[in-house]
Amino acid sequence: MFVKAIKIKKSSFTVLVAAVLIIIIAVIMAVVAGAQDGVTYQLKNEKQRQSFLKEMGWEVSPEYTECKVVIIPEKFNKVYEKYNKLQKKQGFDLEKFKGKTVEIYTYEVKNYPDHEKNIVANLMIYEGELIGGDVSCIEIDGFMQGLKK
Repeated sequence: MFVKAIKIKKSSFTVLVAAVLIIIIAVIMAVVAGAQDGVTYQLKNEKQRQSFLKEMGWEVSPEYTECKVVIIPEKFNKVYEKYNKLQKKQGFDLEKFKGKTVEIYTYEVKNYPDHEKNIVANLMIYEGELIGGDVSCIEIDGFMQGLKK
């Protein structure tokens, strides 16, 4: 049996331990920051909005059909709670935007399966960033789904 001893100076050992700790802390911070950030979409102009909708699988009108400015309420009623559940499933959360003024761009969807008309895509934009949205049927017995086809 062979035993080999390695002598490390106390100062070298301290530097090595400090370096390892710094690397571990940096990795943990990067993981935590990545988990909180998620994917963001900058949709500051018509070209970016059109490109995003195409990426989601939708063929839409060449321009938005409506743009309205709304204030997200400070306190959600049942409708907003239900709508925010849909948003959370897509990776968004309107809670962060309570009391904020947002723009909602509406586009006519032309390629929804089994529906030739009355389907729209709504994009909620705050300071150029997508914060939520939906694809919905605007008929009386309509439906609503997330943005991805």
